[in-house]
Amino acid sequence: MTGVYLFDLASLHGRYLSVRQSAIAGNVANANTQGYQARDTVPFAQVLARAGTDMAQTSQVHVSAPGLGVATRKDQTGWDVLETSSSVSLEQEMLKASEVSRQHNLDIGVVRSFDRMLKLAVRSGS
Repeated sequence: MTGVYLFDLASLHGRYLSVRQSAIAGNVANANTQGYQARDTVPFAQVLARAGTDMAQTSQVHVSAPGLGVATRKDQTGWDVLETSSSVSLEQEMLKASEVSRQHNLDIGVVRSFDRMLKLAVRSGS
């Protein structure tokens, strides 16, 4: 049996979300800067691939429902340009910030649940 590295994965995802939130904050701060180009981070799946921690199916019964797949997001390069010729769309940045917040809250919920499960296993084993 291999170890479960959920806490390491959650920590890596938390650092990724922190970097993404900083990029979003920089975009919002420079929304009125002439010629500023909006920035974003690479998707987390690419970060995992570079770290050698690719997502994998550990059992045949996990995520085996027919038609269940990963939804891909297309890059939105057609964002509205502000009057200052900046490529920052405040609406898009707020949507990204909301997505980061949602992912962070999901991470916290998963880690708390896993922590409770481990504590229960330790208590019942003694």
